[in-house]
Amino acid sequence: MERPLTEYIQPGRPPLDLKGYEMTGGYAAVRKVLRGMSPAEVQQQVRDSNLKGRGGAGFNTGMKWSFVPMGRDAPGPKYLIANADEMEPGTFKDRLLMEGNPHQLIEGMILSAYAIQASVSYIFLRWAYRQAAQLLRKSMEEAYAAGYLGRNILGSGYNLDMHLHTGVGRYMCGEETALLNALEGKRATPRAKPPFPQVSGLFGKPTIVNNVETLCCIPHIVNKGAAWFKGLSYSEDSGGTKIYGASGKVKRPGAWELPMGVTLRQLLEEHAGGMKDGFTLKGVLPGGASTDFLTIDHLDVKMDYTSVAAAGSRLGTGTMVVMDDATCPVGFVHNLQHFFAQESCGWCTPCREGLPWVEKILLSIERGEGREEDMQLLHMHTRLLGPGNTFCALAPGAMEPLQSALKYFGEDFQRHIKNKKCPY
Repeated sequence: MERPLTEYIQPGRPPLDLKGYEMTGGYAAVRKVLRGMSPAEVQQQVRDSNLKGRGGAGFNTGMKWSFVPMGRDAPGPKYLIANADEMEPGTFKDRLLMEGNPHQLIEGMILSAYAIQASVSYIFLRWAYRQAAQLLRKSMEEAYAAGYLGRNILGSGYNLDMHLHTGVGRYMCGEETALLNALEGKRATPRAKPPFPQVSGLFGKPTIVNNVETLCCIPHIVNKGAAWFKGLSYSEDSGGTKIYGASGKVKRPGAWELPMGVTLRQLLEEHAGGMKDGFTLKGVLPGGASTDFLTIDHLDVKMDYTSVAAAGSRLGTGTMVVMDDATCPVGFVHNLQHFFAQESCGWCTPCREGLPWVEKILLSIERGEGREEDMQLLHMHTRLLGPGNTFCALAPGAMEPLQSALKYFGEDFQRHIKNKKCPY
């Protein structure tokens, strides 16, 4: 594998400046595209690479781009947006990319914007990522000065402006249409679909929103080709590498760039070093807080979109939250539901009213005040707040850890209710 996404990201070492990035082959893909590839060719190459969105949805990136109207009669301006909000609990991979190699993201955005003929781009950044913001501003200034951004880039006639927008810290902004409303200065609530952003997005114009990790893959695909990228993967489900992570009571918490499709066992035992001494694995949220638990019975599941879905969960961001046998599942899930209840935008009734209700029920169970009928209420909420019953995916995502906790750790809930206390 040549030049993986994280090759030049080392703890304690500042990221490469423009000159250093160029010395490693940086911006070669931009030169290649602007001097000899059409937007349609870039789109097709990315589509053939089987790059799937690394933000959690797992949709083919090139196919997503293909829905943008093209040609002289297409409405404009068009927009390309990097979703760098990264507010999902347990998720921290995009921060590593932005702080470790900001020019890689900028190059990926230039290529992606060219592929859809966008003339304006934004990085929508989480407010707390202050170091990333500083580094991105500096790198963007360098890119403008070198002619990689602005008007008539490298004499090609292609124009692209790039802006950094810092969000106010709402989880809801991770949903792409809520992000668009926030960029427009409106309340961050999701929009009805259709129309989809590819046709009518920011300010009513064609817009593509891609995750940071997704965009960072684009220069490598352009330089090395679709077949090379697909060959990096262990899985036919998706091409390329993936930044996986693990947090919790493991010996080596962190993040690692690995071929797509490594097993859960490999991640936990080989890379995370296994559980800390004295602790046993009880469950794993494989892709952040809004995914279903997997258990010790799922250790040989491949960490790709299809395999994890077949096991009853979602790959999501690929950054695992590991729960040990000394952690109370009820308290664990209550903490997540408290977060989701706070972060609801309040737009639809099931999410606005249902999530606080779920949070209060779990709190009462954790305090030893639970009742038998609470179990029925929780099961009811996992159905009524599930897919198809809310305006967006926030509440259904919040229900995933709850419904799987009830499935796998139901005895823990019953012990709380029966013994009138938390047994942990």
